[in-house]
Amino acid sequence: MTMATMHRFLSSLLAFAAILVSVLPSTSSFTIPINKLSQPLPTRAFSTTNNRSPVSPLGSGAPSDTDSYADDKVVPPVVGSASERVEDCKRSLIEQCDAHEVGSGYSSGIENKIRELEQLGEDAGFGQASSLSGLMSGEWELIYASDDITRSSPFFWAFRRAFPDSSDQIFSITDAIPAPIKMVGPATQTFDIDSNARPVTGTLVSRVKVATLGGVATSMMTTRCSVLNADGLDGLRLKVETTKPEDSTILQKLGPLGEMLNESAPPFPSGEALEQVEPGSSEIVMRTTYCDEGLRVTKNDFRLGEDVFVWKRVKFGSGNTVSL
Repeated sequence: MTMATMHRFLSSLLAFAAILVSVLPSTSSFTIPINKLSQPLPTRAFSTTNNRSPVSPLGSGAPSDTDSYADDKVVPPVVGSASERVEDCKRSLIEQCDAHEVGSGYSSGIENKIRELEQLGEDAGFGQASSLSGLMSGEWELIYASDDITRSSPFFWAFRRAFPDSSDQIFSITDAIPAPIKMVGPATQTFDIDSNARPVTGTLVSRVKVATLGGVATSMMTTRCSVLNADGLDGLRLKVETTKPEDSTILQKLGPLGEMLNESAPPFPSGEALEQVEPGSSEIVMRTTYCDEGLRVTKNDFRLGEDVFVWKRVKFGSGNTVSL
């Protein structure tokens, strides 16, 4: 890469960083349907140890003249089924996520519960083969991040690959900006995946709302990716294409002119720029270790032990609202 190209890229990157700092959003009134984890659990059955010992026709515990056995014993409820254990674990995980502020970082309790859910799902065959199950499609809202909310965006995963030695230092600059000067969230991801195609193809749109100055200036930082193929049963290989601040309140204040600028402004070719720095860096693997109708656990395949995210479904691919 020539010095001129490097200079243009760094200038674009600094401009993009400036947009980030000037437009990060407050946690505004972003609402989703009130959710329940699942339908009420089925009534558990009770059993007896001896089916040859009926109670007396009179309802008495004493043996009747026709009873051959009178030592019936009622045992505790049967152990919950595998699906009940998974549902109980999901319910507990969501409760812990709700009690933990998104973006406040790592929680050992939540990540222990994630590992428990992964194991229960694997043992019971629930939430598996996310790349092929067809359940990834739809809109998801972030409810837990082991790092800053912005790290849920594939752009930052690819950025780490392009700048492995300096990315943490660069991220720390914007992370250090305190609220209310900078506020981040919510974050959503929308997948449109053809899981029947071979290779699996589709698109991902990642959105992180950011604001500055108590919400005076807000924007939706939007990264668009293409799905290249499935990586095993639970991975998707993505290619970062573009990144753009959308729905800027600053531009909206300009009326029709601002709307025109907001819609017509070309997105930053972030994937292409990253490729110029480090070939292959624009491609990342999203590993989803659990995914069902309402909950998804996703990890950065290049940082499995560090980048962990829990997402709750907002809509299915068809746009129908779902209740957990």
